[in-house]
Amino acid sequence: MPVISLFYGIVIRMYNEKDGRHHEPHIHAEYQGSDAAIALDGRVLSGSIPPKKLQMVQVWIDIHQEDLLANWQLLSAGERYFRIDPLK
Repeated sequence: MPVISLFYGIVIRMYNEKDGRHHEPHIHAEYQGSDAAIALDGRVLSGSIPPKKLQMVQVWIDIHQEDLLANWQLLSAGERYFRIDPLK
């Protein structure tokens, strides 16, 4: 699963899950053994990460909404993704 960003120990990954269990654009956020699938509107679809880290990810999603949607479309078309700036 491609890593599209990394900040404050949080690894952000995205891939297209053809016929996967999440049928909408989303990311996977990993932090110290915890993993959550998070929709691009900030809703947690499955899993969990610590609340403060989740808030950071949700802010990052808000800031990079257009880039995230562009990456989702690229990955859905089988094209190469691009990295997105970390939360600073």
